[in-house]
Amino acid sequence: MVSLAIVHDWLNQVGGAEDVLAEMHAIFPQAPIYTSIYAAEKMPAAMRAWDIRPSWMNRLPGIHQHHQPYLPLYPLAFGRLDLTAYDVVLSNKSGFCHGVRVREDAYHIDYCLTPTRYVWMPDAYMAREGFGKTVALAIRPLLAWLKRWDYAAAQRVTHFVAISREVQQRIRRYYHRESVIIYPPVDIHRFRPNGRPPEPFFLVLSRLIPYKRIDLAVRACNLVGCRLIVAGDGRDRAALEAIAGPTIEFRGRVSDEEAADLMARCQAFIFPGLEDFGITPLQAQAAGRPVIAYGAGGALDTVIPGVTGEFFHEQTPEALAELLTAFDPTRYDPAACRANAERFRAERFRQELGEYIARVASGQEPPSAYLF
Repeated sequence: MVSLAIVHDWLNQVGGAEDVLAEMHAIFPQAPIYTSIYAAEKMPAAMRAWDIRPSWMNRLPGIHQHHQPYLPLYPLAFGRLDLTAYDVVLSNKSGFCHGVRVREDAYHIDYCLTPTRYVWMPDAYMAREGFGKTVALAIRPLLAWLKRWDYAAAQRVTHFVAISREVQQRIRRYYHRESVIIYPPVDIHRFRPNGRPPEPFFLVLSRLIPYKRIDLAVRACNLVGCRLIVAGDGRDRAALEAIAGPTIEFRGRVSDEEAADLMARCQAFIFPGLEDFGITPLQAQAAGRPVIAYGAGGALDTVIPGVTGEFFHEQTPEALAELLTAFDPTRYDPAACRANAERFRAERFRQELGEYIARVASGQEPPSAYLF
């Protein structure tokens, strides 16, 4: 009987990484989950029945509310975890959890959401999170040490799995390691075509923060004079409202039901940022609607040009406006959009990752690629 443990960076917020963790737990419900911190009150209630084992960092003051200031301690915490009882360790990593040490004869499979962003892409990360220049300069020496540690930790991983071609390229560029792609699970069941023609508005559904580049969608729709509904909230909202023309409507946070309704009614979903993968474009396609996306990052894996959407190739309002002007929503078959989204359903993720781990654990050579 193969013993397996799951390792996750931190559990004090819910996002895409935690959705992946939930599916990993569904595959291996008896596996303990090791993590740096666990704020049970901030996580889904169902998680309280799981075997979650936080590190000593869980006792540090204020860490459940603000975990970023403790950045230098995560490598130490994960490096000291005792995982010698396990034949297979599965890390669900965007931070430091791949730095765990396993038995010499054990397998460490790293499901890599991205190489640690603030180590390898610090300028983009600090701009994304709103850090000032003073903070950026102050932590440069720390980042140099973290980069050396992160690279060494990556060399101890036995198998890498990437979530997209973009992340696969980063693993090769930063860690000098090869990987296989297994796309993350997408909950598409809430989203369905409504059987009616699209309505004359474009849709953005997103957190309103700088790196999402919602400003491009607002400015492009200003140029074209087309209707745009922006659903979501965040620190950029006031700035976006200040540049918005009369055809732009801000809805704020919307319920799951309203989000599904807007997805099914819009003529297209606009996805202007650069993402590691990106869930919302697939939810829009599950609702039968095409996607207009910046042609880079995870969108290259999820949008089929001419079939389920289109790409613009410069992150400028003018490039997006040109595409919006020529856009014809009647060219896209809702059934084809839905069929593309179905390929990314959670059941497929469970099957592929489960089979991959089974092959590794049995000493077989895992596939170098999955036919998708």
